[in-house]
Amino acid sequence: MEIEAGDILICTVDKIIGTTVFVEIEGTPKRGTIILSEISAGRIRNLRDYVVPKKIIVCKVLRVSKDQIELSLRRVKEKEKKEALERSKAEKSYEGVLKSILKDKGEEAIKKIKEISSIPEFLEISKDNPSELIRIIGKEDSEKVLAIIKKQKKKNVQVKKKIKLVSEDPDGLKLIKAILSEKEAEIMYLAAGNYSVKVEEENIKKADQKIKEIIERIEKDCKKNDIEFSQI
Repeated sequence: MEIEAGDILICTVDKIIGTTVFVEIEGTPKRGTIILSEISAGRIRNLRDYVVPKKIIVCKVLRVSKDQIELSLRRVKEKEKKEALERSKAEKSYEGVLKSILKDKGEEAIKKIKEISSIPEFLEISKDNPSELIRIIGKEDSEKVLAIIKKQKKKNVQVKKKIKLVSEDPDGLKLIKAILSEKEAEIMYLAAGNYSVKVEEENIKKADQKIKEIIERIEKDCKKNDIEFSQI
């Protein structure tokens, strides 16, 4: 696994020495370090409020020099964190399928597949074109692996946002209800003009894009009707 600046990685905290955090990087024997200023943007009173040994965290690569990998915890956006954890979960799920079928040969097969692509991407492609999978693990085992994968039902990802709508119009409530009659999202009234908008999709990227488009349409409709709009 080649690591470059800007990569988002799943890491496990190994140890803390002084104000430096040492981590193990998932998918590679390489290790990384995080200095105190890259833990959080604010003042840190107690480092262990953020990191403790064995804790799984998502980090961004700042610099790679020889065997030294400098990481940041504070520079990871929430969207990047969700995507990384989702990828990691899928990777482990697919690896589990391979190991359950191939037993002792599982690790070797996983190593060969990772030289080509990520495990989830490789197996998804293999659903329609299993030739490479057959080459690596044989026809009989390929059929068993693909049979399990095709039966697996993907769990949808949920994304929520909060918005605030305020109108001085006597019919403001009716206007707001009309604007929020959004069939592609679940919209709930919270309190004092605050609403939650929730969407479900098969992956985080699709969910984020969908909710972004829905909120943009709501904001546009609010402007047309002189309704004050804000995200909270």
